[in-house]
Amino acid sequence: MTRTAIMRAIDATTGAIRVEDVYDTDIDDLWQACTVPERLARWMAQVSGNLQPGGVLRVTFTSSWAGMARVELCDAPHHLLLSTSSPDGGADGRLEAWLTAEGDRTRLVVEERGLPLGNLHAHGAGWQTHLEDLGRALALDASAHPEGWSATRPAPRWERRWAELAPTYQAMGVS
Repeated sequence: MTRTAIMRAIDATTGAIRVEDVYDTDIDDLWQACTVPERLARWMAQVSGNLQPGGVLRVTFTSSWAGMARVELCDAPHHLLLSTSSPDGGADGRLEAWLTAEGDRTRLVVEERGLPLGNLHAHGAGWQTHLEDLGRALALDASAHPEGWSATRPAPRWERRWAELAPTYQAMGVS
């Protein structure tokens, strides 16, 4: 039941993506899927470094984006805030996640801010794909991308799904 990402302008050059979904697992399990490196690698990113507040992480997403993140806030199992920076001089951003128990299910809301306004559609398609991959990894209790990925090559399944969604997001426009 992944919902279409909401794309909004923050100012004349940057914007934000917000996407959410509800998963058939409890809040502690979903928190682990979002914060434990081995679990993150099943659906979204290879992560290494210090996952404590103030810690610095090296991240390579299934999209092939690679960069650094700093843990700004970690309120387990409800709220995580990271600041991100790209080694290629790309814009710095903020990545925030909120988890809320809904009975025996859990809602995940993800918002990424500070994205280039002209590329919001690509990020919207990307985040929807990531959340779909999370659902698949939870259902499989295994990797959604067994073929792997790197900083130079996206996960093939992720790339195919992103390519399906990107035109729709581009047509939606920004609010």
